[in-house]
Amino acid sequence: MMEFHEYPDREMLMLRLAQRISSELGESLRSSGRATLSVPGGTTPGPVFDTLSGADLDWSKVAVVLNDERWVDEDSPRSNTRLLKERLLVGRAAKAELVPLHCPGLATPEEGLEALASGLVAHLPISVLLLGMGEDMHTASLFPGADNLDAALRSDAPALLAMRAEAAGEPRVTLTAPVLQTALRVHVLITGEAKRKAIENAAKRPPNEAPIALILDQAQVHWAP
Repeated sequence: MMEFHEYPDREMLMLRLAQRISSELGESLRSSGRATLSVPGGTTPGPVFDTLSGADLDWSKVAVVLNDERWVDEDSPRSNTRLLKERLLVGRAAKAELVPLHCPGLATPEEGLEALASGLVAHLPISVLLLGMGEDMHTASLFPGADNLDAALRSDAPALLAMRAEAAGEPRVTLTAPVLQTALRVHVLITGEAKRKAIENAAKRPPNEAPIALILDQAQVHWAP
């Protein structure tokens, strides 16, 4: 059952969510000696990253992986990895291990999938998963109508798949349903009335129409106007 947390403003949302994630990472570190954090790209979670990067954790035992990545070089303004290095992997969190979702020099994501997946699987399951959502109800790079969406939603899907969709722009690499659904703690960050309506709509639809629906029954949704 989806838990919905409403905040009076975005500043409070970002602060409280960063504190929650920090606490949950700490619990994972104490219980298993390691933790894996998966986060979205884009600008919305930036304030969460800013606060989280200063958290008093043993970041050297934390692996960080994006939910998805555009197949662009890191010097591109479209690179999620670039944003992560600028906003999260700084300060105390600079000691965390970044698990890559892009291979420089390869023309297509398919060429890099095997190597990228082998680097990821050692860090699964995800300890804390933070997702975003578009107004089209996509999450990670699981877009409605994407070429490999059905394959990515299968219970036996590989950990990573290449994804192409009209709304995606560049080709992407994305975590798939089995990886997302086996995360130990799941949070969804959304803001604005349009996304609140979208996530309420998604709760009534199947994942092939509303991909965010695949994790809503285990998610805590954090929303501010």
